[in-house]
Amino acid sequence: MGMIVNKRAVGSHKEQLAAEFLKDQGYLIREMNFQCRSGEIDIVARDGRYLVFVEVKYRADGRTGEPEEAVTIYKQNTIRKVARFYLLRHGFSEDTPCRFDVVGIKGETIRVTRNAF
Repeated sequence: MGMIVNKRAVGSHKEQLAAEFLKDQGYLIREMNFQCRSGEIDIVARDGRYLVFVEVKYRADGRTGEPEEAVTIYKQNTIRKVARFYLLRHGFSEDTPCRFDVVGIKGETIRVTRNAF
């Protein structure tokens, strides 16, 4: 057997871990992998009065940098676009308090950065 790793499978496993971690922090998970033409949001959740759009990033170790560093300006803009579409699609008003969080998973360590951008 070669070292072929199914990135999608690893990704969805890490997203599940992230969702469990967020639940433990008091988040209510509304949706996983919300997709539209503009892109995808890994997790949509509720945290108190906030509707939270969560990007999950995983790194096996720190060699290629911290997981959170992978959320580039380009990626942030994509997430904002998808979030706007999500609000429209689900009938949320323009003034719904929203937040963008990033869950970084490095090895076995999971951490959340609230208001990441």
